[in-house]
Amino acid sequence: MALLNGKVAIITGGASGIGRASVEKFVEQGARVVIADVNVEQSIALAEALGDVAAFKQTDVSQPDQVQALVDFAVTQFGGLHIMFNNAGISGAIHGRFLDDDLKDFHRVVEVNLFGVMIGSQYAGRHMARHGGGSIINTSSIAAITPGLPLISYRAAKAGVIHFTKSIARDLGEYGIRVNCIAPGHIPAGMTFYDMSERIRIAQPLQRQGMPVDVANAALYLASDLSAQVSGIILPVDGGTHLGGPIRVRPA
Repeated sequence: MALLNGKVAIITGGASGIGRASVEKFVEQGARVVIADVNVEQSIALAEALGDVAAFKQTDVSQPDQVQALVDFAVTQFGGLHIMFNNAGISGAIHGRFLDDDLKDFHRVVEVNLFGVMIGSQYAGRHMARHGGGSIINTSSIAAITPGLPLISYRAAKAGVIHFTKSIARDLGEYGIRVNCIAPGHIPAGMTFYDMSERIRIAQPLQRQGMPVDVANAALYLASDLSAQVSGIILPVDGGTHLGGPIRVRPA
């Protein structure tokens, strides 16, 4: 039996990368999915390829009225909302060191990466609280767990997603709403399309290149009843990078 039969999901940032892999995985497992994204062309093409089980709603997640319209659209289009995957994100400007960072990207990065997660969770949560609960999944990053350079605005916003997730998981439990967080690392998607082989060699204990579908599989677990007793967790999908670099035994 498919894991998400009868479920309706919203996936923000659903047109590409981790979002697209998750849309395809959720549909494969029986869900009807609303693809929320600012990229109209890619989103329409994906929705058309998937057929009647998918629909597109153009959404800037930093705009509360658009997020409310997104939730309303999912309920009208598919008759409910059981899963909210707040996945949309941007990277911000890259600076080498903090003292050289003008922080001009801060407000936009926080608007999308943190505020967008907050209002997505709130508006979806209001519907779920009135209709028997659901699952909220938020995308953070390994950059929120392990300190480093650059992208300080991005790191701060994604760290905020982690604490926000834990806080509302405690708050919303009484409504049967589970809230969890995924922290991807070294995944070639969206803002990270580059050769990661050297970084993986140095920083990742599991010497395997992760892919968007690895994160989609984690999201599927958190969306489904397989995780019915799981709330408030931060799930790194990073080949063990959060543990520190690999230990290599030198010859005696």
